[in-house]
Amino acid sequence: MSAITVDLRRNRLLLSYLIVAVLLVLLAVAGGLLSDRFLTWRNIGNLFQQLIVLGMVSLGQTFVVLMGGIDLAIGSLVGALTVFLANFLEWRPDLVWLALPLALLAATAAGALNGLLTVVLRVHPLIVTLGMSSIIFGATLMYRKEPGGSVPRAFADIAYAKVGGIPFSAIVLVAIFALAGLWLQRTRTGRSIYFVGGDREAARLNGLPVDRIVVLAYALSGLCAGIAAIFLTARTGVGDPRIGAALTLQSVTPVVVGGTILAGGRGGVLGTFLGVLLVTMLNSLLNFVNVSSYYQWVIQGLIIIIAVGIHTTRRR
Repeated sequence: MSAITVDLRRNRLLLSYLIVAVLLVLLAVAGGLLSDRFLTWRNIGNLFQQLIVLGMVSLGQTFVVLMGGIDLAIGSLVGALTVFLANFLEWRPDLVWLALPLALLAATAAGALNGLLTVVLRVHPLIVTLGMSSIIFGATLMYRKEPGGSVPRAFADIAYAKVGGIPFSAIVLVAIFALAGLWLQRTRTGRSIYFVGGDREAARLNGLPVDRIVVLAYALSGLCAGIAAIFLTARTGVGDPRIGAALTLQSVTPVVVGGTILAGGRGGVLGTFLGVLLVTMLNSLLNFVNVSSYYQWVIQGLIIIIAVGIHTTRRR
């Protein structure tokens, strides 16, 4: 790959970041004009408190998309994990220290299984993860059909805790995104995800362990789903098998808006983070002006189509 090509791709990515940043400013201005409560510290704090769930599932999706895949099981996995956590902690509220690592371990294993099935069966990840999503969702419904369970107060507090006036969940999210960005850019394994996403066969010919990298990307997606489920369960206080249904589509939106190409190999976590901010702020603004949630789904679908269309046009 020539230096000119690398510079061109870097400039395109920076342009994507700039566009999202400008849209964020425009949304903030529009929100301030439409409601005098939109730019208050209270609402800004609420916005940052809401970032963690969407942020984590979008980060997980970023790892997979960069590698050239897609994870359609991430929403069902989050729902299943909330059911596990709420029921486990209702049974033994004193074992929070055990419930959290068990949830993260199960989430990572489920993600790794997605990757393993993709590698072993040589089937498109869309089919594998769609099937796995159905299996997880069905199995969770067999155990609990309606929201239930409970969590101890100490666990619930992590969803609303603040450090120096800043939501604890926002600090966790920024720290994880920063570490993920450094890992992708500064380590051999992280850069390998880009190489595999850019050209899987070329990566294999260059000696990269392609199959292991695929499994790793899906395992990281599962881990991110686990972190999202922890904060979501803490916020709601119950387990709900259906609560993650919307997260699959929502996890893709910030990824494509932030400039990561669905074909793989190009993009990054900074764009995803900006995309999460944009989507969260847009949803908040639509709620402020009482736009129906049905219309919000339509808007989110249009955003994905437009973002993919723009990126496809720029690649030609």
